[in-house]
Amino acid sequence: MRMIENKTFDEIKVGDSATLTRTLTREDTELFAVISGDYNPTHLNDEWAAKLLKTQKISGHGMWGGSLISALLGNELPGPGAVYKSQNLTFHRAVGLGDTLTVTITVMEKNPVNNGLLFHCTACNQHGEQIIDGTAEVIAPTEKVEMPAGDLPEVRLRHRHHVFENLIEKVHALPSVKVAVCHPCDEVSLCGAVEAARLGIIDPILIGPEDKIREVAAEFGLDLSPYRIVDTPHSHGSAETAVAMCRSGECEALMKGSLHTDELMHEVASRERGLRTGRRISHIFVMDVPTYPKPLYITDAAINIYPTLEDKVDIVQNCIDLVQVMGVEKPLVAILSAVETVYPKITSTIEAAALCKMADRGQITGGILDGPLAFDNAISEEATRIKKIVSPVAGKADILLVPDLEAGNMLAKQLSYLAEADAAGIVLGARVPIILTSRADSAKARLASCAVAAMYAQARRVGQKKTMTGSK
Repeated sequence: MRMIENKTFDEIKVGDSATLTRTLTREDTELFAVISGDYNPTHLNDEWAAKLLKTQKISGHGMWGGSLISALLGNELPGPGAVYKSQNLTFHRAVGLGDTLTVTITVMEKNPVNNGLLFHCTACNQHGEQIIDGTAEVIAPTEKVEMPAGDLPEVRLRHRHHVFENLIEKVHALPSVKVAVCHPCDEVSLCGAVEAARLGIIDPILIGPEDKIREVAAEFGLDLSPYRIVDTPHSHGSAETAVAMCRSGECEALMKGSLHTDELMHEVASRERGLRTGRRISHIFVMDVPTYPKPLYITDAAINIYPTLEDKVDIVQNCIDLVQVMGVEKPLVAILSAVETVYPKITSTIEAAALCKMADRGQITGGILDGPLAFDNAISEEATRIKKIVSPVAGKADILLVPDLEAGNMLAKQLSYLAEADAAGIVLGARVPIILTSRADSAKARLASCAVAAMYAQARRVGQKKTMTGSK
């Protein structure tokens, strides 16, 4: 175990010194910006550094160098028990990314009246150029101590992609989509619908027991005057009415409220009065994973429990269609299994191979499919390189097609709770997109789910208009 030991006032002599050497990394500048709140772009962005400072690389914060002086005083000379009183520094030039600073502190004066020490402080880069010089005043400890240095927590920077924020902002500029909000009788579902409406993402019709909806609105201070309310006696009636309004074309999307998912989806799947099409209905998670460089789409993790090969054709086609609407012209689809080779005893590997061949034959269109792929091969280019997998999809998938609901649900929740991913959810394959929200969803995730559905509905609206125009 590494130990640190201080030097008391009596032990220290004029001329004593300590030295520390550190190289400035991009992570240092980012972490210092997070801690200090100083997000001047010349410390974080190469383009702005070139424009504003006329240099080809970002510069470190001046006080990053000053913090190294503090580290020497607190750890080495005098060490634990020292009290920092004042600091007077001059910064002669910037510290560039990759520069190595050598910081030296030297005792100039001792004051026995208050156990004070005056240090000369200097920092030079790898070229011997002076970066900082000045003085620091410290009260030295009088009690000798030796102690374990202790282990600092490991810090990893999370680079947010702002996927959902950008999506919400993009949809905000489009005409709102009329949405049947089914049974919004609790805080989460009603507040989510009202907030999405306030941002111009949706134009909601609130369907449910009116007294209950207004009671929730009063409790949480929501103004419902801009919105139409359709009174129904109970949750089953809410589902019937909401689905009927979507079936008639009055609404372009359906949003789940506080009723159970099974109750809503039973009505959606009804052959006589539901929203079925020739496609299998399936769920898609749209995930913003901090450790992955682009949005990740996982399907199906909520509707189809043990999908057949025929089901998976529709499931993957639904997802490809959505990802194209989201701006990816040719989505990369990884068909997941436990291994990356076809193994007859693992059914998902055989189905993966069949799906790829079906795509080759034009039975699945719009995407590039590959599988079977294990999860690491689908999302890690390093794993792909190590296993020598040659594939246009491996390591950079947009879509993960999971073997079954259990695998998909566990995968999505692991990413949410262990990798701090944000997840939006939507159901496709019906006549209208369906927004499925959970009580555990964040406000941002609920808004993102509305935005995804709105974008899809807008794309369908534009497509229908083009079809009508072309037929004239």
